[in-house]
Amino acid sequence: MARLVVLFALCVLPALASAANPFLVRGRVYCDTCRAGFETEATPGIPGAKVRIECKDRDTLKLKYSIDGVTDSTGTYYIMVTGDHGDNLCDAVLVSSPQSDCSEADPARNRSRVILTRYNGLISDARFANAMGFLRSEPMSGCSQLLQKYQDTDDS
Repeated sequence: MARLVVLFALCVLPALASAANPFLVRGRVYCDTCRAGFETEATPGIPGAKVRIECKDRDTLKLKYSIDGVTDSTGTYYIMVTGDHGDNLCDAVLVSSPQSDCSEADPARNRSRVILTRYNGLISDARFANAMGFLRSEPMSGCSQLLQKYQDTDDS
């Protein structure tokens, strides 16, 4: 009987504890003002952008979990995700931008993989998604000078 109680404590209680603590997914949504394909010093965050966390079955890619969030005044979102999704492929995905001149999702930066399981050695419930971006309709003035800074000027 004592072994059964110990087995129960080792197997069931950690699962119950992990279900009670949601994950906090944090990320940033920006406007690529120069259509550079990456963040620059002229890349502002987008307040009010809509983001979704989607978890799909690894084998069938059928949607198993979805929850939406919105960015704050700095373009940062915080989304609480319940449950352990270790058997799923989970991504933060761009949904929409409130800025009409910066509403085209960058196809190379429109999603970010997020690991939402406790069985991977991570202790914290916080998860950080890579920044995702929308492209400005037309590059702002001064972009060629700005992007010049990022080019390799080493002649050696």
